[in-house]
This record gives sequence, structure tokens and C-alpha cells, in this order.
Amino acid sequence: MSAHVPSLEDLRAKPQVQQPTYQDPAEAQRVIDQLRTLPPLVFAGECDELRDKLAEVAEGRAFLLQGGDCAETFDTVTGDNVKGKLRVLLSMAVVMTYAGQIPIVKVGRIAGQYAKPRSKDTETRDGVTLPSYRGDAVNGLEFTEQARRHDPERLLRVYNASSATLNLVRAFVKGGFADLRTIHSWNADFVRNSNVENRYEELADEIERALAFMVTCGVSDQTLSEVDFYASHEALLLDYEHAMTRIDSRSQLPYDTSGHMIWIGERTRQLDGAHVELLRHVQNPIGIKLGPTSTPEDALGLADAIDPDRIPGRITFITRMGASNVREKLPPLVRGIEASGRKVAWVCDPMHGNTFETGNGFKTRSYSDVVEELNGFFDVHDELGTWPGGMHIELTGDDVTECLGGAFELGEADLANRYQTACDPRLNRNQSLELAFMVAERLSDGRIKRPNLIDEFRNNDF
Repeated sequence: MSAHVPSLEDLRAKPQVQQPTYQDPAEAQRVIDQLRTLPPLVFAGECDELRDKLAEVAEGRAFLLQGGDCAETFDTVTGDNVKGKLRVLLSMAVVMTYAGQIPIVKVGRIAGQYAKPRSKDTETRDGVTLPSYRGDAVNGLEFTEQARRHDPERLLRVYNASSATLNLVRAFVKGGFADLRTIHSWNADFVRNSNVENRYEELADEIERALAFMVTCGVSDQTLSEVDFYASHEALLLDYEHAMTRIDSRSQLPYDTSGHMIWIGERTRQLDGAHVELLRHVQNPIGIKLGPTSTPEDALGLADAIDPDRIPGRITFITRMGASNVREKLPPLVRGIEASGRKVAWVCDPMHGNTFETGNGFKTRSYSDVVEELNGFFDVHDELGTWPGGMHIELTGDDVTECLGGAFELGEADLANRYQTACDPRLNRNQSLELAFMVAERLSDGRIKRPNLIDEFRNNDF
């Protein structure tokens, strides 16, 4: 991989989709030039650390938990909001770490997820047609001509909001907030609710005894109170991602310093397109979304373009098939990649293929469909002898009512109570934790298929 990065002009000469249309190109260029002078949001060494951890995922020695907002908004960059999302993700990770006896790589859809691809360029209400809302990075949610204008100044707000979020996250995960004992207490509160299945309470009790054992043995160092946490987002806006791409002083290689891991979406993964061209030049770990129309040839072509040197941890395939398609559509992709000799991380996005509209007009997802796609994902990998490497979830730490079902049995009539998402429906705190317990059971079911972390000590003659 060379230090060369294609110019914006080179990228714009290639096919590109889902990009803003700015009325004043000179204003947009001024913003891009200003972004280039700002400090990086993440560091190359952190991206390398995450790539090494994702290599462990690809080898079946770790599991990726990636989650956060569908679309972050500037209004939600608050201490409570960031803390809520982080709390849910860390709580989920504790359950899965214990039950699966495997390290959980923790990555947020956070500090950069401000732009969304849309299926239509415009939206019409009461005979008025305006540009679609494309995320706070591009325009505003309010249905007015002024709010829906594509405004390049918003890219600077993305940078500042992402910087503030990352600053908070770093303080939380290294400052005691992530202490295992505290996080477990949140899970314990959840499982003691009468709606939650008894077997989840039994697992929580096991974790409590294990924690008590560690503390009794004198384990009280930072491994109990600090975690590694990484930021990711879809690399959708080429102007922003290009401006945030810098040459690392150590390696002289380019990194996109807007986030540790960036991914290319189902709508922007054209092999000859500008998004693939930019991402193949940066050193970050790269996610690639694959939907039900993806073929093995598509997946191999993208992997070869973005990772010709087959760097461990470089490629993560995030599959979003839909509950009804996953058992049919996923196996050919996995077989095709495995036959090529590549080792990639396979991750399930059980959200994006399962969206529908209710009779009362809400865009929603059913918790049961999310579970069904995850179970299908695990079943396919069990049958093929490959490793189900992770899950990619849209969630919030708030008590929203956006997805149907779960232990608290949200129905269509409940959606109107607290439907707060700026774009797609998210799992709330309770649904997210319930999902973590379900995945924990699947991880423990498959534990026999990989080395036990204790085994290496059993035959040592000390």
C-alpha cells in the first residue's frame, strides 16, 4: 500500500452516489480546506490496534460488538446521551465475554455517524417537495426549505461534535465508568425484572459469583476498571473523509483519522466507484456491507480491491440479509470467500434487512426478526464450520419505543410514546440487553469449537 491518496478531483471523476449537492462550490471548498488543518480525531496507532483485534475476530479468537445510533444528531451530543449508549454496549459486552469465554471487541457507531444514504433525493408532504433529510452532516430534519438546504458548514459541526464525543468516551472508558462491577450491577437490575427470562437471571448470578471470586483473589488492577473502545461510522461523505485523511508520521501511510474503523455501505460499494477508490488507499480496518443481492464475485472483487495484500484484520464483511433471506443468501458468500483462502471477520447486521412500516405509519423493526436473523447467521456458520465473528446493532441507551417486541412486548400502539430516532428505528436499552443474553447463549453453545483459554495451562509443568 502506497502513501498516495487520490485527489478529490480524481475521486469526483469516478462514479459517486449519495453525495450532497452544494449550491456554492467555493463555500464547500473553504470548509474542506479548513478541515484539512484540524487535528486528527483518532490516531494511526489506535487504528492499528483495532485492526489487530479484528484479525483475532477473523481467526475465531474474539467477537465484535459494534453498535450505536442509526444517525447521530448534533442535539444528542450530551454527557447523558453518550454515557447511555456506552453503558448499554459495555453491559452487553460483559454478558457475552463471560458466557462465550471470549474477548469482545467493542466498537461504537459513534463520533461520526452523522450522514445517511437515502433511497429518494426528495420528500413530499402536503404537496410540498423538499430535499430528503440526509443526516445532520448534510441538512436539518425540520421540513423547511432553509433546513433542508445542503450546507457545507455542517461538516465543521460534525468534526466538533465527533471531537466532543470522543473526548467523553475516552474519559469514561479510562476513568472508572467502565468498571466491571458497576456494569454488572446494571445487568443485574435488568434481569430481575419479572418480564425477563429466568435463565438470564441465572447467568447474571454466575457472573456475580465470578466477579466476587476475582475480587476475593485480589484482582483489583485496571483490567477490571478500564476497557478499549473504538469509534466507527459509514464513510459516506467523500469531502469529509478525504479532508480527514492524513499521512502517518511513523509509517508514511495514509489513515482516515475521522474514525478507527470505517465502512462502505450497501449503496456505495460500486467496484469502480469513488468510495472504493478512497477506502482502498487508507490503512484503517474497513467494513463492507453486503445485502441479499450480493454475490461471491462481488465480495471477492471488493476484498481484492481494498485489501490486495491480505492484511490480517483489514476486511470485515457486515452482512445484512434479512431474517427471511439469511439462511439462503449467506452460505454462498461465506463459501466463496473461504475458498479464496481469505480470512475475514464475518459480522451480522440484523437491523437493516428487517425494516417495515406499521399500519399507523411508523418505520419499525420487530425484535423477533432481529433474533431470527442472528440465529440464522449463527446456524450458517455452525453448518459451514466457520466463525460467526460479531454483530452490528442500531441501539440507544434511552427508553425509546421504536422496535416492536422483546421481553416488554412493545406493540404498534406503543411506538407513538417515545419514537425519537432521526432516521431508522433502534433497539432500546432493554431490547439490547435481552439480545446480548441471547447471543451469549449462542456463543457458549459453540465454545467447544475453539481453544479454551484455560487449556494452554492444563498441560504445563510448572
